Amino acid sequence: MQDLPEFTAAILPLQRTLRRPMPAEDARQRIGAILERLREAYPEATTELRWSNPFELLIVTVLSAQTTDKKVNEVAPELFRRYPTAETLAQANPEELEPLLRPLGYYRQKARTLVNLARQLVGRYGGEVPRSMEALTSLPGVGRKTAAIVLGTAFGIREGIAVDTHVQRVSQRLGLTTHQTPDKIEQDLMALVPREAWTWFGHAMVLHGRYVCLARGPRCSQCILADLCPRIGVTVAA
Repeated sequence: MQDLPEFTAAILPLQRTLRRPMPAEDARQRIGAILERLREAYPEATTELRWSNPFELLIVTVLSAQTTDKKVNEVAPELFRRYPTAETLAQANPEELEPLLRPLGYYRQKARTLVNLARQLVGRYGGEVPRSMEALTSLPGVGRKTAAIVLGTAFGIREGIAVDTHVQRVSQRLGLTTHQTPDKIEQDLMALVPREAWTWFGHAMVLHGRYVCLARGPRCSQCILADLCPRIGVTVAA
């Protein structure tokens, strides 16, 4: 078993004691208990990407597509040392960024996207990150997932639930959705989860999927939600 982050290791005793039998119920009946246990395990859940202002959060979230947060965190300090603002990044040639972004994969495409994104931030929003879903999703490289993360995490504006591969997998296994596309999964989750919890819930689900409900070999014996979970699609449980 790989090493767990400190906060995850700390909750394993809690995970074992919370496995109380509970009859199978539909998602709407189970969601209260699911949220309660996630809140106990991940009370301060947030992104593991490192950022210090909304511009940085937007950039690192865009870069996190098709790679890991760990790799983005390794690249970001030098990127922001050279290009600390939208204005400085907008003046860059995409080729200048390519060596920095190479460890992330798709580095040429990501370099072009970042420069175009920065130029639109400067040209349309005075270099500031806009605070609406419509405005953010009109920017290069920004979909609903990225916009929901930036709005909720940087500004406390809850306009959606960010659905990545972890959130999709955990939600499907828990029977919270039967859909396969992020947009439809998000709609199902927003109908179940109180709006004030949307941002926290998305981050908690990512952490749970990243460290417990793994894509391969989920750690069901360590899971705080085991007795609430129908384990849909799980063929081998820990």
